[in-house]
Amino acid sequence: MIHRLIFPNSAIIRAPEWLVLKGGRGQMLDIPVRYGVFEHDAAGTCLIDTGYNHRVTTGPRSFALRIYAALLRPRLTMATLPDAQPDARTIILTHLHADHVAALRDYPDARIIADKTALEHYLNAGPIRLRHGVFAELLPPDALDRIEDINDCPTCPAPLGLGPARDLFGDGSVLAVPLPGHMRGHVGLCFPRFETPLLYAADAQWLHQAVMEDRQPGRPAALILDDADLARSTARRIRQFTQQGGDVIYCHDPDILPEYGSESG
Repeated sequence: MIHRLIFPNSAIIRAPEWLVLKGGRGQMLDIPVRYGVFEHDAAGTCLIDTGYNHRVTTGPRSFALRIYAALLRPRLTMATLPDAQPDARTIILTHLHADHVAALRDYPDARIIADKTALEHYLNAGPIRLRHGVFAELLPPDALDRIEDINDCPTCPAPLGLGPARDLFGDGSVLAVPLPGHMRGHVGLCFPRFETPLLYAADAQWLHQAVMEDRQPGRPAALILDDADLARSTARRIRQFTQQGGDVIYCHDPDILPEYGSESG
C-alpha cells in the first residue's frame, strides 16, 4: 500500500513561458524541479527521481556540467536531497536527465529501479550525452550493477487507456508506464489504487496546459526531445487518461499540489 505521496521542489528555474509552451507569452515562470516521496509497506521510503542538488551547482565538476548549470541557473531550495530524505531505501528513476539523478550518488545503499537499456545507451553515447543532459559523473560508478531493470518487472495494463505497464512491486500499487518522446527510456508512474487514478507524467510535458491544448514546447526546448512524433503520441494518451477521469502531475508544472495523498481503502 502507498502512504502519503508528496512532490517536494528541489529547485527553481526561471524561464519565459514561450520556452515551455508553443505560442506562449514572454512573462517569466518559476519552473519547479520536483521529485516524489512515498511510503510503501514493503519497499519502505521511496523516491521518484532525486531532483537537483549541490552536485550540479557547486564543487568539482566537468566543464560540460558547469556549462549546463550556467545555462539553466537552478536555485536550490531547502528540500534538496539527501538532507530532506536521508533514509530512502528505494529510488525509481523516470529517466536520466541531470535534474532527475543529481543526488543518486548520495544513496549508495538504495535500491534503484530504472530502464537499464537506456542507461547502457547513454553511457556508450559519447558527446550526445551533453545534448540530452546526461552526465556520467552524476551516476554511481556501479550504476549498471545496481539497477534493477524496469523491463524485468511483470507486465499489466494501466488504467484509463494508458496501455501496458510494469508492476514495480508486484502488488499493483505502482505501475511504470512508458511515455516515449522526451527521452529514451522515459516512463511515468501510475498509482491506480488512489480514489482517482494518478499518473505522475514526469517530463512528458512541462505544463499540463500544453498537453490539453496540444501545444508542444517552443524552441530551443523542443530540440532536446528524443522523438517529437512520439512526444505528441504520448501527450494524446495522457489527454485521454485525463478526459476519462484520471489525475496527472508533472515534474515541472508550477500548478500542482505538493501533497497528493494515500491509497483509498
